[in-house]
Parts: sequence; structure tokens; C-alpha cells
Amino acid sequence: MNTELIIQDNIEDRIYTIRGMQVMLDRDLAELYGVETKRVNEAVRNNPDKFPDDFIFELEKMMMY
Repeated sequence: MNTELIIQDNIEDRIYTIRGMQVMLDRDLAELYGVETKRVNEAVRNNPDKFPDDFIFELEKMMMY
């Protein structure tokens, strides 16, 4: 069995389209790289010049009234 095909399928299954943008969750990206989710977020936070401006966005809880 071709490992490359399994990896590609695995990645494609983790890409979501939200409001017309293709996104991956930090936990999925971390799993693909074999690190903890917090390490991916630390890398982005500590090295902002190495990532494009639109690489990451954070969702906030919305309060419903």
C-alpha cells in the first residue's frame, strides 16, 4: 500500500471549507506533525514573521442574550 496516498487522503479529510475559506484545525495540524496542539500555537505566537498573516485566526465565545 502506498503511504503517500494515505497521508494525502488523511490531510484532505482534515481541510474544512468555512465561509468560502479552506481551514485546518490546530489539533489536526499538530497531529500531522506529531506534536502537541499547544506547540503549534506557540510556534505561531513566537515566530509571527515565519507565518503569513492569514495563517491563523482564533474563534471567541459569543454571548447570546
